[in-house]
Amino acid sequence: MKHVYTLADLRNWGAVTREISPPIRLGVLGNPVRHSLSPQMQNAALRESGIDAQYARFQISAEELREALRLVPQLNFLGLNLTIPHKIAALPSMDQLDATARCIGAINTVMIRDGMLVGFNTDAIGFSRAVQMEFERTLAGLKVLLLGAGGAARAIGMQCMLEKSQKLWIWNRSQERAREFSAKLHEFESSTHVYAVERDDASFYPAIAAANLIVNATSADMHEDDTLLIPPERFTPDQLVYDTIYTPPRTKFLEAAAAAGARSANGLSMLLHQAAASFEIWFDRRAPINVMRAALDCLA
Repeated sequence: MKHVYTLADLRNWGAVTREISPPIRLGVLGNPVRHSLSPQMQNAALRESGIDAQYARFQISAEELREALRLVPQLNFLGLNLTIPHKIAALPSMDQLDATARCIGAINTVMIRDGMLVGFNTDAIGFSRAVQMEFERTLAGLKVLLLGAGGAARAIGMQCMLEKSQKLWIWNRSQERAREFSAKLHEFESSTHVYAVERDDASFYPAIAAANLIVNATSADMHEDDTLLIPPERFTPDQLVYDTIYTPPRTKFLEAAAAAGARSANGLSMLLHQAAASFEIWFDRRAPINVMRAALDCLA
């Protein structure tokens, strides 16, 4: 089995996978995707559950996404995960959307049912369970600074609303997207106070100082030359800091937070819990989460 497959492989799937057993019937689509740990985790779950299928990575660009999603139902796939940058872009290709995915406006899980693509979002519950696992806290009552307004950020923001975080500040490189996301969240009934903040605005640094939980849901810090979104001196020891990135496992963002004495964690725990929820959608059975966690621990 190849480390990463492409759209060209999907177009010639029968020949490419003729010798592969068990068959590849699940996968993650992203750009980039080579770093994804989902195959190791999901393949461990498939083996443990006695399911005759494998899970693989697919390097799919934004321009290729529509065709890739059109092909997979024809190739006997059971489902997919979607990662950066496809969680929002895939919405128009879905035949149906789960209520949570429709509400969030982003999907990370696709089930293929009777040839149709059904979109779900497990990032929201995955993030909530990750915060409980890493920090022994729920989101209720927390003051949260959320960096990002893409697919993962939308799920996290919605979960903060559902669990009644006290305040939610949203920052994004595109200020317009941050404002649009904030406006969308204002449509829902919740006691959470939501604000869009801008880096050059007087409200940004006070939001950092006031936040109990700071979450990076952008792709920043995946590369060595990326600039820190929050100056290191702005972190405080009493803060919780979560980075949805897990490769590298210790980003500059997390290193800066830890140096300030803050409790910090990377995105492996969110990956674990959203993946378990995806497995349960595909197979309508409880995921072997201890086996999945052990597979991640071997790679950490």
